[in-house]
Amino acid sequence: QVELVESGGGLVQAGDSLRLSCAASGRTFSSYGMGWFRQAPGKEREFVACISWSGFSNAYADSVKGRFTISRDNARNTVYLQMNSLKPEDTAVYYCAVHTSGGYYSTRLGTKGDEYAYWGQGTQVTVSS
Repeated sequence: QVELVESGGGLVQAGDSLRLSCAASGRTFSSYGMGWFRQAPGKEREFVACISWSGFSNAYADSVKGRFTISRDNARNTVYLQMNSLKPEDTAVYYCAVHTSGGYYSTRLGTKGDEYAYWGQGTQVTVSS
């Protein structure tokens, strides 16, 4: 069992930066890939970024590529999402989750929500223009 707690969201202006954190409990955190998703009001949840268990591989949605960076610190059981050059369209609740369908130490990256489990409660990011 893994519990995830996101933090770091807030209200910022366009062009600003934020760093989201996702702290995980449980001994298996470092064995799984992790992902960040977001959901804006009235919209479907969408993939943002993911990272392999080792941190050596990652993938991004086209909408955030070049602006967002995902990383992880397995010693701290934490995954991060550094968000730069924020835009109003980045406004959403951001969630982290565990890539359980990949299994232990998988090299496969997941971009679909149904590949993930143990979702956090989310953190709100609001970007004003």
